[in-house]
Amino acid sequence: MTERLYLDWNATAPMRAEARAAFLAAQDVWGNPSSVHSEGRSARRLVEEARENVARLVGAETQNVVFTSGGTEANMLALASGDGTRGRRFDRLLVSSVEHPSVLSGGRFPAARVEKLPVSADGLVDLEALARRLGDASGQGPVFASVMVANNESGVVQPVADIAGLVRQAGGLLHADAVQAVGRISCEINALGADLLTLSGHKIGAPKGVGALVKRERAIELVPLVTGGGQERGSRAGTENVAAIAGFGAAAAAVLREQEAEAARMRQLRDYLEEGVRAATPTAVIFGAGVARLPNTTLVALPGTKAETAVIAFDLQGVAVSSGAACSSGKVAPSHVLAAMGVAPDLARGAIRVSLGPTTTKNDIERFLRTWINVSGALLNKGIAA
Repeated sequence: MTERLYLDWNATAPMRAEARAAFLAAQDVWGNPSSVHSEGRSARRLVEEARENVARLVGAETQNVVFTSGGTEANMLALASGDGTRGRRFDRLLVSSVEHPSVLSGGRFPAARVEKLPVSADGLVDLEALARRLGDASGQGPVFASVMVANNESGVVQPVADIAGLVRQAGGLLHADAVQAVGRISCEINALGADLLTLSGHKIGAPKGVGALVKRERAIELVPLVTGGGQERGSRAGTENVAAIAGFGAAAAAVLREQEAEAARMRQLRDYLEEGVRAATPTAVIFGAGVARLPNTTLVALPGTKAETAVIAFDLQGVAVSSGAACSSGKVAPSHVLAAMGVAPDLARGAIRVSLGPTTTKNDIERFLRTWINVSGALLNKGIAA
């Protein structure tokens, strides 16, 4: 049987060896981390060591890391800070039109107070439109903005520092979803200028079911989604998932050590892949190719094909790719990201995402290219794509 080739790292990453070891070791530490006895203190130590590692990964203060069940919960926790229950109340929520569904939903903001920011044909937030909107809000309440650091489908990297400057100048607050970006590009919270930063463990090789919301300043008071106990300094009630958190911390430490080398290698492989795709199928369109992107991500469409048909064809040949965001799997609907970029529906419906990881090799890319030639040729020649 041919060995499977996994090229869907943006959906989830296999657990890193360091994370797996930490996760398994933590299973033997059975104390409740809120207990004061020795067993409880042992569990608490694992949680706090992980908190230190996650904080280091994004250049934050340790006490400003709040563990959650994942990126979606962290996004929702961030948005809850704007409803006025505690401290500041924000007049509007501004989100880019290419955000993750958990941000596009607006959290607790009423739909009438949520506005989408346009993006360019390359998928970049329109800074002039943002500046105009912030200017129009002069004299009203402060604005809460949420913009992802890098898009999960296209890999396009947003000018978050520039966005943060505009939002701060207007007296607003910026949340940045760094779920796809962390581990692939530098995501230091102070350099980004974001007030809140969302992370997800399983995207960097930690167990599934753990994430974090990171604050830049202690002055930002979070409104908990889960209330009851005083865990996570009152920001999220409930006994911490010690084993998953320990794995998250170990993965964060590994990423911090290896990120630069891994990113450089993935960028070379991604460029090699895209050169091969263009050579084999000159009509293929690679989205966002003219702007900064994650070093591991290619979103490509071949006119006249359907993504769902292509993904199945790849899968039958042992190659795992995606037709877009994993959170949208099973939904026969056009990509809201490509729609926001102004891509024609006939082209957008053929888009597949290929995302690489630290263990991807040149041989893997060559195998993908052979499969790409077979699949694209079959779909186009047999006319089954349309």
